[in-house]
Amino acid sequence: MTQTPTDRDTPYFRWRSVTESIAGERILLATKPGVFSFGRVDPAAVLLAQHADVREGQVVVQLNCGSALFGAVAAQRATHVYLTDRHHVSVEAAQRTMQLNGINNADAMLGHGTFVLPAGLKADVVGIRIPHEKQALLQLLHDAFHMLKPGGGCYMAGANNEGVKPAQRTLAEIFGNANKLAEHSSHRVVVATKRSEAPATPDIFASPFLEGDAFMEVFATLRSEPLTVYSRPGVFSWEHPDEATTLLADHMVINAGESVLDLGCGSGALGVVAARLSNGGRVRLVDADIEAVRSSRGTIEVSGVTNCSVAISDVASAVIDEHFDVVVSNPPFHVGKATNLELPLQFIHDAWHVLNAGGRLYLVANRTLPYESMIQERFGNVHCVHDGVRFKVLSARKGADR
Repeated sequence: MTQTPTDRDTPYFRWRSVTESIAGERILLATKPGVFSFGRVDPAAVLLAQHADVREGQVVVQLNCGSALFGAVAAQRATHVYLTDRHHVSVEAAQRTMQLNGINNADAMLGHGTFVLPAGLKADVVGIRIPHEKQALLQLLHDAFHMLKPGGGCYMAGANNEGVKPAQRTLAEIFGNANKLAEHSSHRVVVATKRSEAPATPDIFASPFLEGDAFMEVFATLRSEPLTVYSRPGVFSWEHPDEATTLLADHMVINAGESVLDLGCGSGALGVVAARLSNGGRVRLVDADIEAVRSSRGTIEVSGVTNCSVAISDVASAVIDEHFDVVVSNPPFHVGKATNLELPLQFIHDAWHVLNAGGRLYLVANRTLPYESMIQERFGNVHCVHDGVRFKVLSARKGADR
């Protein structure tokens, strides 16, 4: 497979292929750490691929596509398949899956829901692998309902502990019908048929945040200064300032003129605080979630800081050739509901890589997570600057000899 500029020689960045068999058809899936269900079979994706009824000549859309098993199967019969996902690494996985299987009638695009798809596009079938955040799921269902042709089918799959049962009830409230097709390993796939141009429950789409260009404004105080944060459903702590961000903002030391990287920036609150503290120093924000990047752009703009920019990135790939005096991070350790420590480990490795000699890392984490040993191994030192009931703030300095 062709190497991309983001490929680097660590286990996290090594792409693998796994094989799934759907109705006797062998499908190769591209995957790596950071992709949903890496290292295990996702029963929901399999159920969706097995039970969605896709016919010759139809237009198919898959939302929250991940490695796009359903999309690859659907492409065997559909005229065209459109795939979207909010996570940069998932879109790359979907693109690689299509390449592995020689599929040329599918397009994978970075975005949540149908916001990035061609205007006016109508689909015969929409498939959804449910996300974990309820409002983010409701946006996908909203988009699916409005995109489907009359008589079109919305197929949705997920796990019981991810909320697929209440999601099925929501599906019925929207479409007026929702039927379970199959269940396996505490996962199920359900289908609803579009029978009306209006949702069965009139106020089901009342939330303004179902539109892709609507942002919540969250008013916070960090380092004793007011801050307006823009956010979108599914971005970490999207409705309120979280304790971990507040703690990291309080304990990070940033001097005037220093360059700063906010690694995994979320809605951009820490990056803007860093930009204020650096007083003109170069500040970069990166995140793998395009909704986080879009939110951060709004947060930066409304703050008025001019020394701050944001980019989509798999860990620090977008800025790996830059260097910084300080890296701040609240690294994710879940992909879906599964804990995956390969992701924070790569955050630590990338932080070391981009830091100048003598540069400092400030990292906040749940106090039970074993990050001290990871940081010690890479940096040769680690210090706890805050040890709270729920969270700890760790720091490390990059030596000139490492």
